Amino acid sequence: MIARVWAPEAREVSLVVGSADAEASPLTRGDDGWWTGPDLPPGTDYGYVVDGEGPWPDPRSARQPAGVHGLSRVYDSSRFAWSDADWKGTDVLGKVFYELHVGTFTPQGTLDAAAAQMASLRAVGVDVVELMPVAPFPGRHGWGYDGVSLFAVHEAYGGPEALQRFVDAAHRAGLAVCLDVVYNHLGPDGNYLSKFGPYFTDAHHTPWGWAVNLDQPDADGMRRYICDNALRWFEDFHIDCLRLDAVHELRDDSGRHVLAQLSDETTELSRRIGRPLSLVAESDLNDARMVTPTAEGGLGMTAQWNDDVHHALHAYLTGERHGYYVDFGSLETLDKAYREVFWHNGTHSPFRGKEWGAPVPPTMDRRRFVVCASNHDQVGNRAIGDRPASSLTAGAQATSLAAILLSPFTPMLFMGEEYGETRPFMFFTDHDEPLGSAVSEGRMSEFGGHGWEDLYGGEVHVPDPQDRVTFLRSKLGDGVGADAAGNHALRAWVSTLMSLRPSIDPREAWDAHPAGASESSPRVLTLHGPVTVHANLSDAPAVVSDGGELVGTFGEVTQVTGGFEIAADAVALVAQS
Repeated sequence: MIARVWAPEAREVSLVVGSADAEASPLTRGDDGWWTGPDLPPGTDYGYVVDGEGPWPDPRSARQPAGVHGLSRVYDSSRFAWSDADWKGTDVLGKVFYELHVGTFTPQGTLDAAAAQMASLRAVGVDVVELMPVAPFPGRHGWGYDGVSLFAVHEAYGGPEALQRFVDAAHRAGLAVCLDVVYNHLGPDGNYLSKFGPYFTDAHHTPWGWAVNLDQPDADGMRRYICDNALRWFEDFHIDCLRLDAVHELRDDSGRHVLAQLSDETTELSRRIGRPLSLVAESDLNDARMVTPTAEGGLGMTAQWNDDVHHALHAYLTGERHGYYVDFGSLETLDKAYREVFWHNGTHSPFRGKEWGAPVPPTMDRRRFVVCASNHDQVGNRAIGDRPASSLTAGAQATSLAAILLSPFTPMLFMGEEYGETRPFMFFTDHDEPLGSAVSEGRMSEFGGHGWEDLYGGEVHVPDPQDRVTFLRSKLGDGVGADAAGNHALRAWVSTLMSLRPSIDPREAWDAHPAGASESSPRVLTLHGPVTVHANLSDAPAVVSDGGELVGTFGEVTQVTGGFEIAADAVALVAQS
């Protein structure tokens, strides 16, 4: 690897090799703000001294063996012996995603341990495994959204070669891999980018402070940092898809948004290497421009997360109305979200206090919207990290899974959801002081006065994110493939839903409405689509009809012919001819 670093405003840049106190040797400046030096063989530890300060890790470090503050180490990704030559890639639209956190997915908390579970996930019916961020972050455990050294892989997970082994194993099992990447900010601890150049700007502000520099002088440095990082995961690590965190915080007023640039460069790389490459954006803007092709003036993302379906379904099933759920909860919101994609599509949002979103063209492929009943945010950002399965009845869980897996959208499961995992997934960190105490205090303050006592029926003890027990309690209880909580019925239900997925046509209209004879009870509903879902979520048996035709009596009574009954609630599936 040629020692090379972008530092356009520096007067001098030097290289140290072997140790932080080694003698520094000067690099040569080019006209484009890049400084170059000698060729460094794999395994070499090195760092950069900028205008007498440092040494700092390489902004494009491939490995950080001594943590986020240590020297970088040269890693040659081309040396890995891949066995996925027959892998042709995956068009992710309409495929079943499965989001997991490497540190809590298995007892070992490593990429190699997770790789051993890929065949089990494929057997469940999963198509795409989505890894939460793996960039290095402070300490051993955390969510990963405070990562730094974005070109490297967290050492506690196994480092860069472990990620390559994971992708190779996933491809052998028939699974595509989606990697969650964070380009809207870097964590506060170990972030040395500003030591090298104008990677950030105070012209825009985000929830994390200054925005990344995408439209101010020398913005090309950060734009290339983002695009080169994304292309590297695709090319050197055989990643199939990237999930881009909170893209609404990529503040870019330039003539060409960085997402459009990344989309076009990804399309070109896909053509060159001959396999599909996908970009999935997390956006709360409720704007279909996100997934409109760049040639049509859009930002060109393959798909985007759609929180409105989650919020409408969660509020309907749980009855919760705190926070942003105040905008949701009725059958009307669920119906509109299924029919029109967004509940807020130019309508007033009481939670935001203003109009929000824009209509989705009726001809747009509904598979461009990723929906879920659980994900890391919606579970982990609750006061105690409780999953819906910990409070929903088995029937409500079955309804939730049917509503997601049989929807016209692209469905996503959160790890453990396929078998009804009830252990929490909480927010956890491993920062040094004083940042650790500040994070703990901030978490306690954030959840004070938000009505959690009313929700949970008593005093709420918010778990300390810095307490290692918080991390350990967030690990999956029995692991993938185990009969967690003995929930054989729910596993069989998921298998039934997966078997029906080939009949899903995203062009067919969907709606949600009260179920015929039970129109007086909003807890008895029908989801109409290629597969019709009837559900009784009330406390008593209910006679359900559909278009005047009797479907059956749902509830504590008998099995419904051609349907499925679970616990004291019932859910029936009727395949339409």
